[in-house]
Amino acid sequence: MGVEKKNILLGVTGGIAAYKSVELLRLLKKAGANVTVLLTDSALKFVGRTTFEVLSENPVLSDLYFDTHSSVRHIDLAARADAVIIAPATANTIAKLAWGIADNALSTTLLAVTCPVMICPSMNTDMYQNLRVQRNLDILEKDGWHILDPDSGVLACKTVGAGRLPEPWFIFDRVEAMMTQKDLSGKKILVSAGPTVEAIDPVRFVSNHSSGKMGYAIARACEKRGAKVTLVSGPVGLEPPVGVERINVETCEEMKDQMIANLDQADIIIKVAAVADYKPIDPKAGKIKKNNKTKELCLSMIETPDILKLIGKKKTKDQFLVGFAAETDDLEKNARLKIEKKNLDMIAANLVGASDSGFKADTNKVKLFFKDGSSFDIPLMEKDKVADILLDHVIEKMG
Repeated sequence: MGVEKKNILLGVTGGIAAYKSVELLRLLKKAGANVTVLLTDSALKFVGRTTFEVLSENPVLSDLYFDTHSSVRHIDLAARADAVIIAPATANTIAKLAWGIADNALSTTLLAVTCPVMICPSMNTDMYQNLRVQRNLDILEKDGWHILDPDSGVLACKTVGAGRLPEPWFIFDRVEAMMTQKDLSGKKILVSAGPTVEAIDPVRFVSNHSSGKMGYAIARACEKRGAKVTLVSGPVGLEPPVGVERINVETCEEMKDQMIANLDQADIIIKVAAVADYKPIDPKAGKIKKNNKTKELCLSMIETPDILKLIGKKKTKDQFLVGFAAETDDLEKNARLKIEKKNLDMIAANLVGASDSGFKADTNKVKLFFKDGSSFDIPLMEKDKVADILLDHVIEKMG
């Protein structure tokens, strides 16, 4: 999945937004892609060849006739390319590509590629909205190329409107989606993530250490694989995944209501949220003041609804239910008990306490347990990769 070990061609044309291409290159390299940069003559007026060569660890291609590496290097690059990104793409380059004009290294190479191509237009608002530019973009889109709509805002020319090159992280995210197999296309997936918050008084609350990172990684992976995703999220400091409907909640009761409300439409339910098991019986309307006469404060708690168990009772035979379990001991025993008691098809379990996995960490180490008695160990890796492996097993078990 994604761009790891893929051959990516990054085309950069002559726009002020060319500086963003440097950061896009860095993100692609960090993800493990092999990137070759193609620069137009105009791009070289804005950015330097050396920067791209150093960061990509490959020679830049900018001139077909003075390239000392190979007389047909552009054909070799096109044949080996797994994807092409042109960011920024100027009106001039878009017109050349739409009409098959090959008068520089970039446009000539693009005539020979057969892999997916993403065009990221960037220009003045009036230029972008010009009927000729829009017609050219329509031609490329009808040819099967991916067109990434520009952002709106204040442009370098002081115009306000559409035409800004999207941020590099967003382009990178959409490139990964473009290159990911759509094996969940047509599926509706309901995911919960993050903690819940139960008030003690207007200032204090009961919660847990969940960051929401694992649930958000799963929602991202589902969307990239073609699913329609609804994410019910407790309070977290994360940006919503691109293309995912996010419903924000705070309490266990609110999360339960939203999960049940969206349950009937879901083919797959993945409950990652760390829901508070108990909440204060009598939350106070005003702040509880410190009492100098005693050092103790007694807090009476009551159980919250078991959302996963409730979903397990309601789910149909055609729905696939995945739970998560954070345990401190007896991992397998507790995980298998939850599969039975809560009518799960699968559970992802891990031991809490390690600094490099579980809550707050960017990596995770989990063991998958299945209703049929089988299991699978996922070693320590980034949560995005854990999400894809988990989904691979969901698809396999669903047949």
